[in-house]
Amino acid sequence: MADDPPEVLFVCVHNAGRSQMAAAFLMQLAGDRVVVRSAGSAPADDVNPAVVEAMAEVGIDLRAMGARPKKLEDAAVAASDVVITMGCGDACPFYPGTRYEDWVLDDPAGQGVEAVRPIRDEIERRVRVLVEELLGEVPAA
Repeated sequence: MADDPPEVLFVCVHNAGRSQMAAAFLMQLAGDRVVVRSAGSAPADDVNPAVVEAMAEVGIDLRAMGARPKKLEDAAVAASDVVITMGCGDACPFYPGTRYEDWVLDDPAGQGVEAVRPIRDEIERRVRVLVEELLGEVPAA
């Protein structure tokens, strides 16, 4: 239906860093106006602690949001209007009519919070652009 909110899926290998940050920013900026999912082609056991710390610095508590790595399922891709990959290579299935973007970003795996901050900030910048594209509005700073 035309009134249904757009559905966005963020995918990275471990679903423990980049895709978690992107999903959290989109949830914060768009609320229930966008359906947000994240997944990994080879999910980790837990979210990267440096990512949790870096997001807490900007007021987003990934633990309170229930963030946890999830396995990429074809159904999640099929349901999505936009699929944004972040270094998952060919692991993501392709569905005609779905918009795909590949965001080339450094991997925060094994990095300290100092290295995660610029990745976080670039993801936030890109998510703000995505919100503007999907909803036609510039998110408040």
